[in-house]
Amino acid sequence: MRAGHIFGMIVLQADETIEQDMTRLLPDTVALLVSRVPSGTAVTPETLDAMRPELQQSASLFPRSVQMTSVGYGCTSGSAQIGTDDVTRLIKNGVDTTHVTNPITALCAATRALKVRNLGILSPYVQAVSEKLCHVIETAGLQVVDFASFNEEQEERVVRISPASIMAGALEIAASPDVEAIFISCTNLRTLDIIEEVEAKSGKPVLTSNQLLAWHMLTLAGLRHDIPYGQLWQA
Repeated sequence: MRAGHIFGMIVLQADETIEQDMTRLLPDTVALLVSRVPSGTAVTPETLDAMRPELQQSASLFPRSVQMTSVGYGCTSGSAQIGTDDVTRLIKNGVDTTHVTNPITALCAATRALKVRNLGILSPYVQAVSEKLCHVIETAGLQVVDFASFNEEQEERVVRISPASIMAGALEIAASPDVEAIFISCTNLRTLDIIEEVEAKSGKPVLTSNQLLAWHMLTLAGLRHDIPYGQLWQA
């Protein structure tokens, strides 16, 4: 492969969004290889945890002759349920890569770069999944000061939540004076085209799962972030 860096992405079987987003977010100097991991049609703690024994196998399906610069696990709620350390361990057991990241690890790195701590979170998840996500984020040292969810269990419906609805929810959260940044969680939500408008209307940084993954994979590789999707790229 001619690209200077090779990134890998482990994508949920049910995800329809992240691959398209990554083609927009990553520069031409990066080649992206994708592997899929079996995932349930419903997003519940049980279906998310069921990915744990599959992650290493999915990582092992990347070409063995390729040295990856960075591999991302494309599931925010799965990273919370399985645990970010276990995600890293399982992927490194399956593929030769210098770095591993996921949306939660990327979120923590981004908040440090932006010097923010108090988050407003918008998610599509049911209560049990959302509670786990917020707990993991707060355990990492961040503060969830406002939260809202679409309470959608079926993955195929998550991708069909309209950008207009996502924008309205994000702006409602951003209206809280305690919120320093808005995190829109889920790699299957279509968020790229609303980031800058929400930032312009709210005056606050907007962080989304796919934007965060691309940013952190580039950061770990020591590459510049010059793609204009939000304030994060200028951090």
